[in-house]
Amino acid sequence: MTSPDIDRIRAALARVHDPEIKRPITELGMLEDVTVDDTGLVTVTVLLTVSGCPLKDTITRDVTTEVSPVPGVTGVDVKLGVMTAEQRSTLQDQLRGGQAQREIPFAQPGSLTRVIAIASGKGGVGKSSVTVNLAVAMAQQGLKVGIVDADIYGHSIPAMLGVADVRPTQVEDLIMPVPTASGVSVISIGMLKPRRDQVVAWRGPMLDRALVQMLADVYWGSLDVLLLDLPPGTGDVAISLGQHLPSAEVVVVTTPQDAATEVAERAGTMASMMHQRVIGVLENMSWLPCPHCTPEGKDHRIDVFGTGGGQRTATTLGQRFGYDVPLLGRIPLDTSLREGGDVGKPIIESDPTAPGAQVLLEVARSLTSRGRGLAGMQLGLSPTAKG
Repeated sequence: MTSPDIDRIRAALARVHDPEIKRPITELGMLEDVTVDDTGLVTVTVLLTVSGCPLKDTITRDVTTEVSPVPGVTGVDVKLGVMTAEQRSTLQDQLRGGQAQREIPFAQPGSLTRVIAIASGKGGVGKSSVTVNLAVAMAQQGLKVGIVDADIYGHSIPAMLGVADVRPTQVEDLIMPVPTASGVSVISIGMLKPRRDQVVAWRGPMLDRALVQMLADVYWGSLDVLLLDLPPGTGDVAISLGQHLPSAEVVVVTTPQDAATEVAERAGTMASMMHQRVIGVLENMSWLPCPHCTPEGKDHRIDVFGTGGGQRTATTLGQRFGYDVPLLGRIPLDTSLREGGDVGKPIIESDPTAPGAQVLLEVARSLTSRGRGLAGMQLGLSPTAKG
């Protein structure tokens, strides 16, 4: 029997990625040792970042899957160790790329991550549901997507993605975002609390600190899109976001009635005051398919909350800012949208043919297909003296 080639085994291990950091374990100092005995049994020792790594079973499975097909391998034994404090510190420096702590990568010149904040004037308009489903729809397009649940008091994103009871892994003072089955990485203040039922009772400076922590102290890697679920209104977090990420784009969510659209306009105006561009309005709970109609009358709609509010908001903001603010879509009332959020399986996955899912998929395609403007971006240019 031919003994397995150690170089081929190491090449196979280079295809094993840490589930949270999304980089090969061979690049992260996590591969401590590889040995092969006379029978072809391969023993792989992997160092976890922390002893209670929630995804250690995934690492064990992936190592076994990649190494087993190598010619001559008769079995794979995965042993798990834990990094020392010095090794974790080295890994942290590697992940930061030599950058200083508390530096927000998305605010740096040349950042290629598109940052989209989902805002609303008032609560209860479905802003978090919109954020989650847009993120999942973008991930299905093959994009690397992250969510910051910046709704400090009303954080509901983790539950909607089925990770409400998951806690993030921490490497020294660097936090790993929580991966989800949908392919979206997420961080929320709810994940950083000692208990899920603990109340967050913070004011201005603490809110700003929490936002900076979720942006700067979390290792996001190379994201294509970062979505932020903002608290409703025009308070501290919206102001902090404008200060820390002036190049962020904003989508305003509203429902059709005048009471909602008036305050939605304020949220959009706040974004403009912070030099952020409002890239569209999304109307939620737009209409209800008539439950009494036969299939022939399936187009009969009941305007439960009135009609036209989203378009009025978009038109008003466009006139106010001097540029086009489109109505991105009108999402109907849909019980499967609510049910998906309750069980942690977004409608984009659970019922992709539903009318609400179809609108959200189209909005996601619209947002990702349009180029990002240079307004508000730091280009990293400096003047040179004339010769």
